[in-house]
Amino acid sequence: MKSKLLLMLLCLLAASPAEAQVLPAYDLGGASKPNPDLSFKKEDQYKRVHQAALRFILRGQLDETETFLDQYLEKHPGDAETLYMLGILYGQRGNIPRAEAFLQRALAAGLPDGRLIAGPRKMIEPIEATKLMEDLRHKYTRELVHGPLVGSVTDSAASFWVRTSTESQIQVTVIDPKTGDVAGRSEKTTSNASEDYTAVANVSGLEPNTEYQYSIDLDGRPCSPGSFRTLSPQGKASRFVIAFGGGAGYVPENERMWNTIGSFDPQAILLLGDNVYIDDPESIVMQQYTYHRRQSRPEWRKLTARSPVFTIWDDHDFSTNDSWGGADIDLPFWKKDWVFPIFRQNWANPGYGGGDDQPGCWYTFHIGDVDFIMLDCRYYRTSPKESPRSMLGPVQKKWLKEQLTSATGTFKVICSSVPWDFRTKGDSLDTWNGYKEEHEEILSFIESQNIEGVLLMSADRHRSDAWKMSRPNGYDLYEFNSSRLTNQHVHATMEKQGAIFSYNKPQSFGLVTFDTTVDDPQVTYEVVNIDGEKPHSITVMRSELKK
Repeated sequence: MKSKLLLMLLCLLAASPAEAQVLPAYDLGGASKPNPDLSFKKEDQYKRVHQAALRFILRGQLDETETFLDQYLEKHPGDAETLYMLGILYGQRGNIPRAEAFLQRALAAGLPDGRLIAGPRKMIEPIEATKLMEDLRHKYTRELVHGPLVGSVTDSAASFWVRTSTESQIQVTVIDPKTGDVAGRSEKTTSNASEDYTAVANVSGLEPNTEYQYSIDLDGRPCSPGSFRTLSPQGKASRFVIAFGGGAGYVPENERMWNTIGSFDPQAILLLGDNVYIDDPESIVMQQYTYHRRQSRPEWRKLTARSPVFTIWDDHDFSTNDSWGGADIDLPFWKKDWVFPIFRQNWANPGYGGGDDQPGCWYTFHIGDVDFIMLDCRYYRTSPKESPRSMLGPVQKKWLKEQLTSATGTFKVICSSVPWDFRTKGDSLDTWNGYKEEHEEILSFIESQNIEGVLLMSADRHRSDAWKMSRPNGYDLYEFNSSRLTNQHVHATMEKQGAIFSYNKPQSFGLVTFDTTVDDPQVTYEVVNIDGEKPHSITVMRSELKK
């Protein structure tokens, strides 16, 4: 069935009444609207299938959604996400026995049962009185629904993110495994309904580069024991490994990627955008749904319960494909009040731009004597077809220059959600190719200030590349790009366009080893595929990164 709808989105607010709220169409910064066609021709894009169904459920078009899901289930029998969505659909119809039956089938097919507690809550409301939900609510008085996720970690502190079933009191205790003594304990914090039942607990007073154990107290009962280690001493020479990438659309068969990453035990994980694929900034329910289905995965939970996660967003997390937010803080209306708060609810980064007064996801962190500068390339981006144009906006750009000037690390790594090298995406204006003047301003600033040791990282393209950009007035700049963590969709390789190497099959991530303890500090970027194989690598010496 094909249906041309008015550009109006139906959204259920987390704190709103049960009925849907109709919202007016809004200009999404030049981006395309979410596709309203339920015929869905791209079945290979699993991450989109159930988002399309949910969007139509939210619009009240239940008959069309049922037909679509029935046809999909016939082609993909036993698909847990389809069974879950059919349970949601029949709950919205008020057919509670059939809704419960589909949800039971979804659980039997492997759906993590925390999905039914997380929701989104407004979609689960019709089945709250069932025996299934009663049993799950009892179970999750003793367990976390999502998490723990180890977020911002330094050489002396750590943050822990959780989601609970009800508003609950959370406290984290960190233990030194060598002595069994308490090394640190967080203040008690509460997971609030207004924050989708999430909370972040912070523990300080820890020792650098030290392995610790921890446990979460949920309303006074210990649960979710785990381990992590603090980062290398800030400013000191060290050797460490990080993982990075983007392009992590939800594909169950590829969720084993998180196990592959975990097998290398990285000291940090950098997710550089397109981390969950929302593509619906006017729907809070859609945003919650896409986060919940990833956060429920056991592979994801195992990895992030140990390895610290640092994130920024890109277009598919922030808005829609190739979008820009514009120069205003408050416009479009969804930026500051919906998308930004939900991003903050679901991560535990060390910073969020300028906070509520100047929202964004830019910040810095440090591992040993390596400085990481994380950029927000969407919130303040203006149209690449109009002038003046900016990727970062004046406040963030000023901040970036200040960070570069004050950085003392042996390496300074600037992380962008979109590629730096103009060759990565042809004539597209979505990369820095659409913002050449600002691109040149930043790179010329690095040269005029004689800032040594700069490396570039990025995501967005569904492959793993290495690039080298020659600079007439400075040293060559190396870019490590990777963005096919779990995606099915793939972009062509770029050797003919000048990439040092370019790899797109199968899924892959970047494994980066820094060693600043040697006479000539070095960084090695290895491409690691989902099976743990390493098809490409490159090593860059610190001596190369200066005039």
